[in-house]
Formats: sequence, structure tokens, C-alpha cells
Amino acid sequence: MNISIITVGKLKEKYLKLGMEEYVKRLSAYAKVEIVEVADEKAPEELSELEMIQVKQKEGERILAKISADTYVIALAIKGKMLSSEELADRLDKLATYGKSKIAFVIGGSLGLSDEVLQRSNEQLSFSRMTFPHQLMRLILLEQIYRAFRINRGEPYHK
Repeated sequence: MNISIITVGKLKEKYLKLGMEEYVKRLSAYAKVEIVEVADEKAPEELSELEMIQVKQKEGERILAKISADTYVIALAIKGKMLSSEELADRLDKLATYGKSKIAFVIGGSLGLSDEVLQRSNEQLSFSRMTFPHQLMRLILLEQIYRAFRINRGEPYHK
């Protein structure tokens, strides 16, 4: 299975980079994992509604340019479906069983994802109704993908 995590912005925090590197290394036993960073759109702190939409659209164009037609897309969105770790494991297992070998998880920037990216997604996943920093979501997502593979293989993993 080929898994891409497409995300907006560069990761700067060293402790998050180290955590991500560890999970990418662990995941290499189960899947090919690629982290794809697209540039975030520079914008002032205070934005009008229209400016917010424009920023998300520009970031969305960069995201969509990284997704091939045969990729199954899971967008991380607050309004997405919430799954348990076991349900995510089952979902990934079913995707692999039905020939979806290229999966992209998409994490938007600080303003979220454009409507175009949400429309391109095959499904939307929410980790919580709370808002998390998009940089931290990368690490949380990698950990959950790793956990899913361990669950699917019947390998021990803390609960």
C-alpha cells in the first residue's frame, strides 16, 4: 500500500519532526509512506470571509496538483466521520482488499480545506470536534495509521 499524507505548510517544530520520522520508519514495514508538503498561502492575521476562501482555494489547488486520478482521498475535516482506531484499521484493510493501493490523507492549513479538495475526497475523517494544530495532526495521523496496521496484523499495541 502507498500512503501519502498531503499537508499544507512546512513542519518547523523539531519534536514533531522526530516523532513523524519515528512513525514513518515504523510504518515502512507495512507500507510506503510519503509526506508531501505544499506551500501555505501567506496572509495577514485578520482576513475577510472572501480572503479566507481565496487562501483556501490557492492552497487547495496546490493540494489537488499532488493527487493522481487513481488515488483514494481521505480528507481530515472537523465535520468528517469519527472512527475508532479499530474502525480505521478495518477501513484501511477494506480499501486494500478492494484494490485501493494508493491512499492520500489530506490535512489543510490553519483555515482548513477548500470546497474543491473536500469535493475531490472520497471520504472525510474527523479525529475530534476539537481543533488541533495542523502540524500536530500529522503526528497523530501517522500514529493512528501505524496502530491500524498493527491491529490488522494482530500484533500487540497498547490500548
